[in-house]
Amino acid sequence: MAFEPPQRLVRALGEVYGDAAARDWLDRLPDAVRDELSRRGLDIERLVAPGGRSSLVVLVRQPDGEPAALKVAPPFTAPERERAALAHWNGWGAVRLLDGGDAGPGLLLERLHPEMSLRSLPEAKALLEAAGTVRRLWVEPPSGHGFESVAERTARQAEAMRAAKDAATAELVTAALDAREELVSGAAEEVLLHGAFRQGKVLAGDRAPWLAVGPDPVVGERAYDLARLVRDRVEDLVAAASGAAVARRRVNKLADSLDMDRERLRGWTLFRAVESGTRALAAGRRQDGELLLEFAGWL
Repeated sequence: MAFEPPQRLVRALGEVYGDAAARDWLDRLPDAVRDELSRRGLDIERLVAPGGRSSLVVLVRQPDGEPAALKVAPPFTAPERERAALAHWNGWGAVRLLDGGDAGPGLLLERLHPEMSLRSLPEAKALLEAAGTVRRLWVEPPSGHGFESVAERTARQAEAMRAAKDAATAELVTAALDAREELVSGAAEEVLLHGAFRQGKVLAGDRAPWLAVGPDPVVGERAYDLARLVRDRVEDLVAAASGAAVARRRVNKLADSLDMDRERLRGWTLFRAVESGTRALAAGRRQDGELLLEFAGWL
């Protein structure tokens, strides 16, 4: 099987993990996929493109003809954490893991409809369905779990933000770091979180109308998980004359609908937007970075 990995995957892996590590894994990817297909007796249908930012997804048929999806991710993205989270959810609000205790490099998942995410819905409907989906994922983590905490993950991000801070971003970075310090010092919840939840991470399914995919699991408070959802379709918000007011209303509406503190959600939304914005600027994605920082300034 010969293929070119989707360019979105190539760019994202290089940005987050470095070009050398990304290229080394991408060079070995065709052989890894071939081995997984052969080992599991799968027949390939097609690659999912543009696909994800941290893995390759291949639509396949199992030996009995049933459809499935094979996800292959580099070891430095910790796919074993995704496997553990999906196994714990066992299909409740999330895509179902089909390979049980298989510890191979790929994840065999139930087939969803990759072309139909919540982003295909009108915004109000998409937010409603997203809220209903993510609340199912917020469960007690398994005993003896190996997931990192929100405090640990954001501590690393905070260090990178300090290093990237310049005169243009200093005020927002300082505000975001101050918000994080207050949030982690007052956090009490310890639930399993998706970690990367947004509209594009919720796909249409047959077993259930909408199911979450692609978790980057972490343990902490629910407001952290909801913060990325607040800024969905940020380009539309920034382009609208009433974008700032709409963003603030979205924070309040989502917090109220999921019974959480508005200020904690606002604080995590600020931190995560500034973290993503400064990272985009550092990677040379100036337009993305400026959009995110403008959004953060409204909060």
